[in-house]
Amino acid sequence: MKITNDIKYIGVNDHLIDLFEGQFDVPNGMSYNSYVILDEKIAVFDTVDARFGDAWMQNLKRELNGKEPSYLIVQHMEPDHSSNITTFKREYPNAQIVASDKAFLMMKQFFGSDYIDSRIVVKENDTLSLGKHNLTFITAPMVHWPEVIMTYDSYDKVLFSADAFGKFGALDVQDEDGWACEARRYYFGIVGKYGMQASNLLKKASAFEINTICPLHGPVLNENLSYYIDLYKTWTSYEVESEGVVISYTSVYGNTKKAVELLRDELLENGCPKVVLNDLARVDKHEAIEDAFRYGTMVLATTTYNNDIFPFMREFLYELLERGYKNRKIAIIENGSWAPSAGKKIREALANLKGLDILEADVTIRSSMTEQNREEIKTLAKALLN
Repeated sequence: MKITNDIKYIGVNDHLIDLFEGQFDVPNGMSYNSYVILDEKIAVFDTVDARFGDAWMQNLKRELNGKEPSYLIVQHMEPDHSSNITTFKREYPNAQIVASDKAFLMMKQFFGSDYIDSRIVVKENDTLSLGKHNLTFITAPMVHWPEVIMTYDSYDKVLFSADAFGKFGALDVQDEDGWACEARRYYFGIVGKYGMQASNLLKKASAFEINTICPLHGPVLNENLSYYIDLYKTWTSYEVESEGVVISYTSVYGNTKKAVELLRDELLENGCPKVVLNDLARVDKHEAIEDAFRYGTMVLATTTYNNDIFPFMREFLYELLERGYKNRKIAIIENGSWAPSAGKKIREALANLKGLDILEADVTIRSSMTEQNREEIKTLAKALLN
């Protein structure tokens, strides 16, 4: 794939994977992106997952066409990007490795060598000239590992963005839902805990004129960049992306489900533009996390279980806490046949999160809905929309 006259794509698609990072369902596979700049000196950007080292090396050699690379720039040390550093050095022993100081420490951990005799340690705003292509390095700690750097090429105005602007899915699969859906799930699943660091990165990147973004996963972005950057600004600042209400719930015998379905109907009848129901026992949990951050209002509805929160809801709350969930309106519906306490436990779990507007009155169901509960849910629907 040609990015510009001098920049070529040499990555691979993975259709063998079922769970990315051992937890994220990726039915459309995954791409591991790598790039090469062909200039007076040649720079390769990152490698790929270990299982695809041979295919990657073939892609690299095809573009090199007998030439020798001068540099391997290692922007991120996760094994899906760094596993072929040793293979590269074996093939091109005279090439230098360019990375952050922390990255070289990790190379020692992963591969037993920190390449002391052939390394260039870079830090914020360090530069490297390839000829007409002049590279500037941008440190991006905790987006989403501590060693991460990104690279800006001033000649073609390309930002090599490491895992930022990444997306689930192989590049040879048509994504009918568009870029945002799987990019959002990727961001909040993997990077979302580090919103402040990602926001700081966007501020640093704004100093550069960018025509193309080359991430380590997902498609190269070279049109309508303001759309992608504006979405990232929304995500990194924990702002509301879409108007609507998401109802995240668990239900054992169906009574809590009936309550949330009634609430959905009331919300729609009162003009809510979008209501999403997520049964936490059945939906992909990372889809539920994505929705929690996408919408400005969320209802948590669950049963009391062993004098605590039902397990799927408890796990969901943990995921929100881990990612610093904030700036949202929350309502709680609890169910309990003899000692309902889930509402209290949810409030305790959310107590340390910032900027949450938790509606004061919980709806408490004892086994099945009463006429009073129905009226409470109607009142709740109106309160959620105010």
